[in-house]
Amino acid sequence: MDKDINAFITLLKETKSPEGTAVALKDNISTKGIKTTNASKMLENYIPVYNAAVVEKLESAGYVIAGKYNMDEFALGSSGETGTFGVVKNPWNVSHIAGDGGAAAIASGQVPLAIGTDSGGSLRKACSYCGVTGFIPTFGSVSRYGITAGASSIDQIGVMGQNIEDCAALLSVISGPDKRDSMCTIEKPLEFDLNKNKSIDGLNAGFKIGIPVNYFSYKIDEDIKSAVLEAAKEFENAGVSIEEFEMPLMDYVIPAFSIISCAEISSNFAKFDGLKYGYRSLNAKTLSDIYKLSRTESFGLEVKRKIMLGSFVLSSGQYDIYYKKALQARSLIKETYTKLFERFDLILSPVSPAGARKLNANINIWKTYEDNIFTAAVNLTGLPSVTLPCGFDKQGLPIGLQLIGSAFSEKKLIDIARIYQDLTDYHRKKPEKNSVPPCLRVEKGEKI
Repeated sequence: MDKDINAFITLLKETKSPEGTAVALKDNISTKGIKTTNASKMLENYIPVYNAAVVEKLESAGYVIAGKYNMDEFALGSSGETGTFGVVKNPWNVSHIAGDGGAAAIASGQVPLAIGTDSGGSLRKACSYCGVTGFIPTFGSVSRYGITAGASSIDQIGVMGQNIEDCAALLSVISGPDKRDSMCTIEKPLEFDLNKNKSIDGLNAGFKIGIPVNYFSYKIDEDIKSAVLEAAKEFENAGVSIEEFEMPLMDYVIPAFSIISCAEISSNFAKFDGLKYGYRSLNAKTLSDIYKLSRTESFGLEVKRKIMLGSFVLSSGQYDIYYKKALQARSLIKETYTKLFERFDLILSPVSPAGARKLNANINIWKTYEDNIFTAAVNLTGLPSVTLPCGFDKQGLPIGLQLIGSAFSEKKLIDIARIYQDLTDYHRKKPEKNSVPPCLRVEKGEKI
């Protein structure tokens, strides 16, 4: 099906008798001897000489790497439209966005598992758009050695699968300590009891989920609002206590996230200078030309936009006005969540205020940032989060919910997610394989 979906940039050689489960990797994860392009002209021919930590662990556990999946350029976005190798299309309706190739590959039945990164909601939103399950663990649970650095303090590695058991099994393989990543603070791999039947009775007495009511008065699609609130009723009927609350500091999340992420991207991307590796302009005649033309010709618009904004907020005279204040806001947001988890076991929310929009829709750039309003706080605070399919909108496209836990509460999230997926069958729904209109079929890599 991939000629219609364009989920993969690189497919690896077929294995007649694969010995392990197939898993797709986001194309910003370093693979020795295999192109790692970041969906960018800057690295379109880059072949790493080493494997990322997660690849080492996968291969040691016997998993089969199926290929490197398509993405937004350098993972800066959550629509799957900005990469050099063409847009990723949603298997449920190929005229709509998928978010990224990992979720699209799972939804279309090409692979059962995928590993990606999430810097503000991209992995979780892709799972929501495509009707698959996603899991972002606590920051520091999985080594990021070998992952292309973007926004270093908020990038998190996550997993995607057909159900929560698959995600948990994969996460138990790739998590654990790694001295090569100074931010990987976990002492041993995460472990989950996946054989034991779970029920609400097995959780702590008075298990309580909080619902931020101001999320539902935000600019949110009615279909999404209804589906997530219906999921809350499922939990309540199963014996979970549900309590509404007002989420503080909601207006600070997107500004703080945007400033911090762009500042870190600007700093990290300085290494792409046309000298050491990657694209070098053939039109350059001086050293200054190499820097300027190589970056101008190879970076896409969204990458340039984030570099420019990041350079601005870090510049002399602007640092205190923007970046310092964003860090202060981040501290307040962390304190807010710490207090909330004294009241609640988990927080339930939508993943995105809007569903999978049409490809190449003419939308305001700030709107694309605002679409991270429910997800970006997880990255700012480093908390774990699960995304579960919970319904469909009027167009027949999937809707996802998000459950957020306190730091290192992965077991709790797994247990409650398993209970929900035992009660519902949204995660078992699949798009029709013959649903791709002939007029929308394009050759792999072709831009619409």
